[in-house]
Amino acid sequence: MIQIPFGTHSFAENPEPRVPCVLVLDVSGSMDGQPIQELNEGIRQYQEELASDSIASKRVEVAIVTFGADVRTVVDFTTAEGFEPPLLGAAGMTPMGQAVGLAIDMVESRKQVYKANGIAYYRPWIFLITDGGPNDANWEQAAERAVLGDRSKSFAFFGVGIGEADMATLKRFCVRDPLRMKGIKFRELFQWLSSSQKSVSRSTPGEEVPLQNPAAPQGWAFIS
Repeated sequence: MIQIPFGTHSFAENPEPRVPCVLVLDVSGSMDGQPIQELNEGIRQYQEELASDSIASKRVEVAIVTFGADVRTVVDFTTAEGFEPPLLGAAGMTPMGQAVGLAIDMVESRKQVYKANGIAYYRPWIFLITDGGPNDANWEQAAERAVLGDRSKSFAFFGVGIGEADMATLKRFCVRDPLRMKGIKFRELFQWLSSSQKSVSRSTPGEEVPLQNPAAPQGWAFIS
């Protein structure tokens, strides 16, 4: 299922500042079975928590890029009110670099749409979640773009490794250290993410707002 991006007419109906976030999700063959099931459940919970918040439901915009058999924009930017969680399946390899490059392009394009329509926005987030390492040819270029974009504050980039993820390679995409998930606690991860985005959505655009409760990832990730 691919969601069609909503038009700019929605800005007239909802001129609230936006909190854009792209989820870059590994759906390669190694994610088959319980991992992909838990990922789907986590995304569903994430949507419900955002939609139940009167402010975040209008301000947080979510997009989903998946990589496995191919790289796809499964959900284009939409507020929680219009976000229908997709049912993801697992197959294929790990074209991580291509997916990250697409996510960065989407963020930069979305910022231009905001500017053209006079919509304030918060620093975009890109969340990369993987259980492996990139096998596409140009992933180093995408990793460099991710680091440079984060350092220049064009967006904030976060990496999460699952199971046997190549954490050393994942680190090359990240300014801050990537986190390794405990087991497959996707629901706890997405609960933490939605709480962080609710907090950001209540701040003033341009403020540097820390992630919600820095200790919270201890519930779903190993903290060094």
